[in-house]
This record gives sequence, C-alpha cells and structure tokens, in this order.
Amino acid sequence: MIDTAEPDAAPRARYRPSHIAGDARRLSERQRELVALAAALGPRFAERAARHDREASFPAENYEELRQSGLLAICVPESHGGLGAGFETYMLVAAELGRWCGSTALSFNMHAQSSLWAGVVADALDMTPEQRADHERLRTRHFERIVRGGWINAHPFSEGGAAAAGAAPFGTVAHRVDGGYRVSGTKIFASLAGVADGYSVLCTLEHPGQAAGGTLRDALYLAVPADAPGVSVWGDWDPLGMRATVSRNLRFEDVFVPEDARLLPEGLCYQAARRFPHMFSTLSTTYLGIAQAAYDFTVQYLRAELPGMPPVKRRMYPTKQFAVAEMRVKLEAMRALFLQTAREARIDPDQDARMRLYAAHYTVMEHANELCRLAIRTCGGQSMLKSLPLERLYRDSRCGSLMLPWTAELCIDRLGRECLYEDGECDEAIES
Repeated sequence: MIDTAEPDAAPRARYRPSHIAGDARRLSERQRELVALAAALGPRFAERAARHDREASFPAENYEELRQSGLLAICVPESHGGLGAGFETYMLVAAELGRWCGSTALSFNMHAQSSLWAGVVADALDMTPEQRADHERLRTRHFERIVRGGWINAHPFSEGGAAAAGAAPFGTVAHRVDGGYRVSGTKIFASLAGVADGYSVLCTLEHPGQAAGGTLRDALYLAVPADAPGVSVWGDWDPLGMRATVSRNLRFEDVFVPEDARLLPEGLCYQAARRFPHMFSTLSTTYLGIAQAAYDFTVQYLRAELPGMPPVKRRMYPTKQFAVAEMRVKLEAMRALFLQTAREARIDPDQDARMRLYAAHYTVMEHANELCRLAIRTCGGQSMLKSLPLERLYRDSRCGSLMLPWTAELCIDRLGRECLYEDGECDEAIES
C-alpha cells in the first residue's frame, strides 16, 4: 500500500513557477523588467484564453493591454520611441506571453516581425549610404504608426506553396508604377487578418524581361494598409488549435502601395533572409511558453494547488513523479537550446551555429507537444475537460511542428544535410 501521508508535518510553501529564462540572474535589468511587464499582463490573458479559443475570436482586450503597456513597440528602437528590445530580449518576452495565451503570443510574434526586420536585422545588413538614409526615413514612418498610433501589423507570408519555406519566389507579385507599386496575390494562414491595421507583405518584384515568376532575389517587403482598396479578407477559421489567431486568408487585387511603404530597400530581403536565419525561429517562443504552462499546471494539479479544485494531492505516486521528472528534463532541454540560440543570434552565423539553430527549433516544437501529452496522461481524465487549460495547450502545441517557414521536417532535412555536407559539396549521380 502506498503511504499517502505527508513525509513530515511541517507546513509547505506553495509551488513557485520558474522564470521563463530559468535563472533570471543572468539577464540584464532591462530584460528582467520587460519580461516582468509581460508576466503582469499574463493572468488576464489566461482568464480570457478559453473563451477566445472556444469562439475562435480575436483577443482584442489583450491587444489593448499590450498597446497600453507599450509592448506593441517592444522591438521599435528607443531612438524612435519604442522599448528598444534586441533579438534575445524579444524572444524572452514573447515566450513569457506564450505561457499565458498561445494564440496571443503567436499573433504578437507576427506583429513584431516588421519591427525586427526593419530594425535590428536591417541595422546589421550591408547598405550603401543612400540606401541607409532612405531606409531610415521610411522606417521612421512605420515605427511612428506603432508608437504613436498603436498600429497592429500582420506579417502574412504563407501561400500554400514552396515560397514560405524559402524554396521558391513568392506568388504575390508587385509591379512598379508611378509613385509606387501595384500588388496582387493571395496569402493563407494570415494571423491577425481582418483586425490588423496594416499587412507587412512579402512579395516578388517583377522586372521587365525577367524569367517567369522571378527569383528569390526579387523579394520585396511592403507595408500595405488594411483599408487600401483591393485588400480583402475571406474564408472561415475553425482550426484544431491556435484558434484566437484568426488566421484567415488575404487577397490583394491590384492594390496600390506607395513607394515610401518599403520596409526594406529593394533587393535586401534576400540578403536579410540568408544572413540572419535566427529570425525564422521566432515562432518557437510561443511553444516554449506553452510547454512551461503545461509543466506548471501539472505540478500545481498534483500538489492540489489549483484554485477551485478539491485539495486532493496526487504527488505521492511514483508514476506521477516519474512523469513530472520526464517533463522537467524535456523542458530544461528546450530552454537550454532556446536560450543559447537566442543569445548567439547574429548576422552571418557559422555552420555550427546554424545547425544548432535547426536543432533548437526542432526540439522546442516537438518537445512542446510531447510535454503536453505527458501532462494530460499524468493529470488523468479531468485534464480533458475544457474547464481546464491542458486540452487547449495540447491542441495549440500540436500546431508548432507544422508551421512554416521551418516545419519539424524541414529542420531535420536541413540539419541532416548540413551535418554531412560542407558548403558547395554535392555527390555524383548514382547510376541504377
């Protein structure tokens, strides 16, 4: 018979969840402040999460609080009135948001993309003095919309083909016209569709006489106002998970976009994508946060510390202890790789850093769902109830490995090749 008595009669402190970075002492004071700002908003986000998940509705209240807190401008440089977070700091704050509401964190990541690409990434790229001056002028307008106008920006890139994986040019095209561009095309899984103030659109700039469809080097990044004539939102949104991202489809039909709407100078999107690959791992922030939330819930459930639940402890069973230990191992492996790659993000990473980035992204995306699976099995039948968050965390976590530009399969494919081939190497064809 299992002894269910407490090992001693001394009163026990309640469980205190870990900092999202594990050891917060390694962070700068500014990083701790910004993570704490996200953590302060979190409980209210968590309270609303079940309703927005059930309705597949946009969490407008959450975004109003993000706006009031200043976090919408987290990646806008301080010189432009923003919070000035660098890449590592942004990753930590976004992961903390994911701990409370996965859908909010994921759509927030799409909002932050334009500030990151036009900010810290652009600052690291090679530009002529003329390009640099022009980019500074144009991004100032973009940043002002966020800081002063509280704009929400979406970052639609998926098109249902190989473009979102970086294997083909975008099917959404831009033609030069007097004063700007004419943009036409369709984006799918466009988070924030219908609620964003603007869409940061990746498209292919067509040149006279170029090959059909253009090339990857012809990519162009434009800020398209949501109310521009020719922009429309269509399709239903009733997915397995990440339901509150409201990722419907976008159509651009001969949309005029002024020349001053460029978020990067012409020709620099390809350079940015090739030289700063860490930007494609920002989706992992949400899933580290979800994994942390599932672990926290499981510990509190087994310790009988969840508000409103009977004080029935379940922690004394060896099977429960073993499962939680396995969850902690996976969580710490995820966190360690996540933090290392976030800290070493830089322009032109070497092959070793690039392979570590693939490994980190794969580990977070796959382990998040595995950890949630263990949580449900360990907490038992009640965890399937929609009155508790685990079933939502499980559904949300399952979506991570499927998301472009780096699905789990693409990470493994690229990692395997780079493990075995140096740059430029190939094999002779093998005759059958």
